[in-house]
Amino acid sequence: MEKTLSTRNVYKGQAISVRVLTVEKPNGTKTTRDIVDHSPVIVAVPIDADGNVVMVRQYRKAVEKALLELPAGGIENGEAPEECVKRELQEEIGFLPQHVERLGGFYAAPGYTTEYMHLFLATDLVKSQLQAEDTDEIEVVRKPLSQIPYLIARGEIEDAKSIAGLLQFICLGKET
Repeated sequence: MEKTLSTRNVYKGQAISVRVLTVEKPNGTKTTRDIVDHSPVIVAVPIDADGNVVMVRQYRKAVEKALLELPAGGIENGEAPEECVKRELQEEIGFLPQHVERLGGFYAAPGYTTEYMHLFLATDLVKSQLQAEDTDEIEVVRKPLSQIPYLIARGEIEDAKSIAGLLQFICLGKET
């Protein structure tokens, strides 16, 4: 364990805030840690009636390219993660899941951020569209579940949350 000696808040934005901590390591060495605070999010594995994973392709400015990803989004204050899944899928892929099942969760990048990702399976999809301000350029892409390991291996799915979520889903044996 590292002992926090001081905290300096250096940035507060809409989605994140940044703190610089001065810490003392167990051996007595003092150093700093940059921490990005981010509220929890959901990641959904939507499976349609034909057994396809319904994914999204969207441009990500940080990497200057469009990525093939699982739908995901921030949990609003007071919103249950399961309700967030329903809202996000209506906004991003235009479907309301009738069945939502928690599969687990994981930290996005625990070396520098507090962001926790709740993973859900979403099935029994019914057409239902909610409008959101930043989803107009999202392309909905259906991929057969059997192709997912190959898409990951070939680098066609490069997003860590999608790789982690899809592999967790497959390893749990939920695909059958």
